[in-house]
Amino acid sequence: MASLTIQLGTTEDTARLGQDLALALKKGDLVLLSGDLGAGKSTLARGLIRTIADDIDYEVPSPTFTLVQSYPELRLPISHVDLYRLSHAEEVDELGLEEALEEGVVLVEWPERAEEALPKQGLSVTFLNEGDGREALIAGDPAMMARLERSLAIRRFLEKSGYVNAERRYLLGDASARGYETLAIDAEPPLILMNSPFNPGGPVLREGKTYMQIAHLSQSVTAFVALDRLLGSRGFAVPEIHASDLENGFLVLENLGNEGIVDATGSPIVERYEASVRLLAGLHRREWPQDIPVAEGYSHHIHSFDRDAMMIEVELLSDWYVPRMRGAPLDSAQKADYVAAWDNVFSQLSNSEQSLLLRDVHSPNILWRGEKRGIARVGLIDFQDAMIGPSAYDVASLVLDARVTINREAQDDLVAAYIEERRLYDPAFDGEAFQKAFAIMAAQRNAKILGIFVRLDERDGKPAYLKHLPRIQAYLNRVLVHPALAPVKEWCEKAGVLVSEK
Repeated sequence: MASLTIQLGTTEDTARLGQDLALALKKGDLVLLSGDLGAGKSTLARGLIRTIADDIDYEVPSPTFTLVQSYPELRLPISHVDLYRLSHAEEVDELGLEEALEEGVVLVEWPERAEEALPKQGLSVTFLNEGDGREALIAGDPAMMARLERSLAIRRFLEKSGYVNAERRYLLGDASARGYETLAIDAEPPLILMNSPFNPGGPVLREGKTYMQIAHLSQSVTAFVALDRLLGSRGFAVPEIHASDLENGFLVLENLGNEGIVDATGSPIVERYEASVRLLAGLHRREWPQDIPVAEGYSHHIHSFDRDAMMIEVELLSDWYVPRMRGAPLDSAQKADYVAAWDNVFSQLSNSEQSLLLRDVHSPNILWRGEKRGIARVGLIDFQDAMIGPSAYDVASLVLDARVTINREAQDDLVAAYIEERRLYDPAFDGEAFQKAFAIMAAQRNAKILGIFVRLDERDGKPAYLKHLPRIQAYLNRVLVHPALAPVKEWCEKAGVLVSEK
């Protein structure tokens, strides 16, 4: 088992350790807290629970008399256990700890009272007196320790960057390895921490490359920093970077707010979508460099959205979604026909307009800043995977938002607004060619997302994305009617994977 020792000079240090530990936990984790009376066990537990509750005043009563105090309402359910008054170790079986671990995290104070009856996996924190202060000896299985050490590295980064007293709170995790936190510093507006460790990209798939390398997905925060500076220099609203650690993958970012482009029911606010579409029109009419210096020893190359990248993304549909729908994988001939159909379609993009693609322009990644004017009203926060490719891609990503239902009438109006905006600066802008590229890119993106969301369920244990499948299926069907997509439409019909739009 791995181990480390942390010096705790004050009660605040102990509570802060609870905060850092809270942000390293996940469902199924067991944490054992040992030490003398008054050593800091309850202080750490209270800091941990309040961090997960996102409430510095959250009531955390002692479980000394009840033995177990449960918090099922939290983002990550917690069972706080105190075994000090336990009569016999066998009584642990009545506390339901195994069931609690299936739903969330279990914290156990005084574990030595029933050590042989507790689950074996987990992390132990032992408080020891050390001079005028205390130290915490932490040991655990390598996976848990790695998560904790990552969280402690964030704390060191914050201290080095001048945010010694930052209150860390979980914000979100996405479908990638990235995670986000909010940082409260005194009375200042909260900031955002991006935790983006280097992603090696998984197994090699073909020609010595991983999926991430073939699809040109960013593997480090260098890409985000490069694109953030580039977009900001052109007047687009992106987060200011307050502190960075490129080597370890940490950034402290400006918080652009939490107001989006959908209403409380999840329905699109059409005027905000239109403002976003018009922003894309302004972005696509500009010239963009592909090589961006970032810092000494760091640079970023914006890749082209080439045939290999497009193809490996649509193969997610054939490799994951289609077997889910059919109950069996494709045979080699069916897969070859699928690839050939897309090759035919992609060949029609050879003369399409090329520009910077932010790649994930949709509702989760757009923040509305109504107090601003012009393009500054639309805040952009997810662009590290940007490429150079058909400009229609970003419009398709937004207008056929995977998480928001956009009806056909609204789709047509938004595309028309984009074309209108382009023609304000270029009256010769080819709307028909754009509509063709839009259909192809919309089909490509929605085919990819269908595969990704099934993969997230089957491989990564994230079923929440499945609720979006009917919408994405309908979007795919909607654009497959374009003549340019006839080969793919024919393959889908033959494979029996099309459904009617509702």
